[in-house]
Amino acid sequence: MKIVGIDLGTTNSVIAVMEGQEPTVITTAEGTRTCPSVVGFSRTGERLVGVMARRQAIANPERTLSSVKRHMGTGFLFEVDNRQYTPQEISALILQKLKADAEAFLGEKVQKAVITVPAYFTDAQRQATKDAGTIAGLEVVRIINEPTSAALAYGLDKDVMQKILVWDLGGGTFDVSILEIGDGVFETLATCGDNRLGGDDWDERVMNWFAEQFQKETGVNLERDRPAMQRLKDAAEKAKVELSRLSQTNINLPFLSSGKEGPLHLDLDLSRSQLERLCADLLNRLIAPTKQALSDSRLSAADIDRVVLVGGSTRMPSIQELVRNLLGKEPYTGLNPDEAVAMGAAIQAAILNEEVVGVLLLDVTPLSLGIETLGGRVSKMIGRNTTIPTQGKETFTTARDGQTSVEIKVYQGESELAAYNKLLATFQLTGIPRMRRGEPRIEVTFDIDVNGIVHATAIEQNTGKQQQIIINNAIGLSLDEIERLSKQVAGS
Repeated sequence: MKIVGIDLGTTNSVIAVMEGQEPTVITTAEGTRTCPSVVGFSRTGERLVGVMARRQAIANPERTLSSVKRHMGTGFLFEVDNRQYTPQEISALILQKLKADAEAFLGEKVQKAVITVPAYFTDAQRQATKDAGTIAGLEVVRIINEPTSAALAYGLDKDVMQKILVWDLGGGTFDVSILEIGDGVFETLATCGDNRLGGDDWDERVMNWFAEQFQKETGVNLERDRPAMQRLKDAAEKAKVELSRLSQTNINLPFLSSGKEGPLHLDLDLSRSQLERLCADLLNRLIAPTKQALSDSRLSAADIDRVVLVGGSTRMPSIQELVRNLLGKEPYTGLNPDEAVAMGAAIQAAILNEEVVGVLLLDVTPLSLGIETLGGRVSKMIGRNTTIPTQGKETFTTARDGQTSVEIKVYQGESELAAYNKLLATFQLTGIPRMRRGEPRIEVTFDIDVNGIVHATAIEQNTGKQQQIIINNAIGLSLDEIERLSKQVAGS
C-alpha cells in the first residue's frame, strides 16, 4: 500500500506519491496540481475545501478560513455560525480532501502519510500537525522538515558530495537549512527561520496600502468592510505575482464601496520598486536567520555549493536578488518551488515503505530544549541543531522533607530566561517516596523522536521505581478530543 507525501502549506497544499523511481504530484479533483489551503462553509452549511472555498471568499468572507497553518499549535479558535473550530480540525478537512483526491488517483485506499512542517516549528506545532492527520483518518508515519524534504527532491539523483542551502519562503513561514548530501546520505547541519514571515505578510502590506490610498481619495475607511477587504487582499496577491515578471501593474476594482454620490472604484498603478519599498523591512528580516544558519553550521557562504529556492514567494525578484547578495551565488531554480516539498515528502514516504533503498536522512531539532531553574533561568538539555532522534537527561531532587511530587517546566528556545522562550509543557512527577529533602534522585529523560516531538520518562534512582509523568499542555488536543473530531470530520 502506497504512503503519500503531503506539503500542508499556508497558502496551498500539495500531495505526491512515488511511482517507480520518480515522485509524482497528484492532480486534484478540480484538475489543479495545488490545492488552496482554504476551507469555507456556504450559507446553506455545505463544506467547501480548496478551489471552491477560495471562490466564495469575496462573497462570503466570514465563512471562509485561510492561512490556518499560522495558528497551528496555538489556542486560537475559528468561529463560523456560532461553532468553534480548532486549527487542527480545519487542517484535517484540507488533508481529508487531499486524501480523497489521492485515493481517486491511485484507485486504492490511502491510510498513511508523511507530512511536512516548517523546520522552525515547535513541538506544539508539530504535534498539532500530527493530530490534524489523525483527525483526517491518516496515520502520520513521519513529520519531516520542509527544507529537508526539498533537499531530497533536489538531491535524490546526486552522487557528488555537496553542501546545499535550502532557502524556503512560503505563504506563512520562512526557513533556511544547510545540508550535506551525497552517496545517499542527507545530513542537516543547521536550520533557522521565522514562523511568522511569509508571502502573506507581503500581501497584507500591499492590501493595507491599497486601503490607505482608497481612503485618501474617497474618505471611506474599508477596515470593517470584510468583502471589500477580501477583494483588496486578492488584488494584492495578484499584483505581487504580476510584479515578479512585470515592472508595473494596474489594480482596477470597480464598485469597491459607495458614497454619497454613488459607487466608488479603486484604480491604482503599483510598480515593482514601490512594492519593494513597502516591504523593505520584511525583506530585511530574512537576513538574520540566513546568517545564523551559516554560523551554526560553521560554514561560510563560500563553502556552499548550491542555493536551492523553495516556496512560491521565492519567485519575487527582490528575494532572488537578496539571495545573490547574501550568498554570492546564482540560486538554483530547477525545482518547481510549489511542488518540491511534497515531492521530497513522497520520496521519504517511499524510503519508509522500502520502495527506495540506500538513502539515509539525518535531520536536526530546530530549537534548544531546557528546563526552568531558580531565578526563572533555563538549563539547556538538548541544543538546537542536534541530530534527531536524540536524548537528554537531568537529575532532580526535592526541596522539602516528605515531598512526594515535583513540578518541572520545559521550554523550547534560545534565551537564557524562561520568559522569553516557548513553554512546551509542565511535568508533574508524582509518587516520589517520602524521604528527607535532597535524598530522592529522579532522573528525567527527554527524548526527541524523528518527528521532532518530545517525550519524557522518569526513574527514582534509589528505588528504581518508574515515575508517573503527566504532561499538561494547554494548547494540545487530548486523545478523546482527537477521536471526537475524527468522527465529526469522517461524518461531515
